[in-house]
Amino acid sequence: MRRSALAALLLLALTAGCGDTPAPPSGPTDATAPSPQPCSPSTAISGWSDALEGQRFAGRTPTPQVVGNLSALAALPDGAVLALSDRSVLFTLDAAATGATDAVALADPTGKELDSESLALDRDGTVLVGDETGPQVLRIDRDGHLLGSLPIPPDVASRAKDNASFEGLALSPDGRTLVASLEEPLTGDDPGLTRLVTWTRPDPTSPAFAPAAQYAVPLPAGLGISELTATGDGRLLALERGYDKAVGNTVHLVLLDPAGATDVSAVPTLTATTTGQVRSTVLADLGACPTLGATAKQTQRNPLLDNIEGMTITGREPGGALDLLLVSDDNDSAKQVTRTYRLRTTLG
Repeated sequence: MRRSALAALLLLALTAGCGDTPAPPSGPTDATAPSPQPCSPSTAISGWSDALEGQRFAGRTPTPQVVGNLSALAALPDGAVLALSDRSVLFTLDAAATGATDAVALADPTGKELDSESLALDRDGTVLVGDETGPQVLRIDRDGHLLGSLPIPPDVASRAKDNASFEGLALSPDGRTLVASLEEPLTGDDPGLTRLVTWTRPDPTSPAFAPAAQYAVPLPAGLGISELTATGDGRLLALERGYDKAVGNTVHLVLLDPAGATDVSAVPTLTATTTGQVRSTVLADLGACPTLGATAKQTQRNPLLDNIEGMTITGREPGGALDLLLVSDDNDSAKQVTRTYRLRTTLG
């Protein structure tokens, strides 16, 4: 596909009851730097917060839900934030991302809970949710009602690895192109190459999507893509995330540029020599950020780090810098924490 056509295809949008009073977390609950502190030449951190840790919220779910296990974020036009739990709950957080204001239980067509890992907000206010069981992408309204599902390309349906498929979703501003990132390579593909999977909506007045192009993305050893969000100029921000018991988490903020990439949807097996790959640039290793006084419950090379899985763009600064909100998935583990992060990055 020509560079200009591909860039246009993947011009993505900026925007992928009562609560119980939580017990105060131990240790510092948040820290804000007087000015953003550098993690790399292009990226700085302005603060972090553990305010969500230990909270429970009833919302519209039958019982109070732990505001944790958060795997994806999507900023809303009013400043609030959708936060998707991989325990099949969609939360709405306040603009500060310090508390929930709503919670809705989700389910698949059979009524089964989802392994919900990725999230995109459509123009009509409905959400697209990536589920690693299947895998599948479901359309759901904000009340939790299932409205439909997207067709999954046969190679993805048959070769996606268990618990390593649709970890990121992003939708184009015209609502006609959806992009999903696979956390890890399809079975049979080179271990250093994963895929972006796309769908297009032929009729803008219809919610229906059809499978479209796929693109090869280089993947560092030991890391997988845990989130995908749009920059608004045809590029994508991604999180590369991995864990090693001896050193803790590794998390990279990465810029993906699909312009000029080759459609590999008809390529059965990606190899190290596959050409036309998506350009990938590491903007920051978050382990190089200042700690800002953060503490960790498990071994981490930087105590600020945890299992970071969610990201959304919350604002644009003069000069083109993007304000980001990130969140970690605590996996219901006593050794992990639900932590939010505020970053600012310049794409160049």
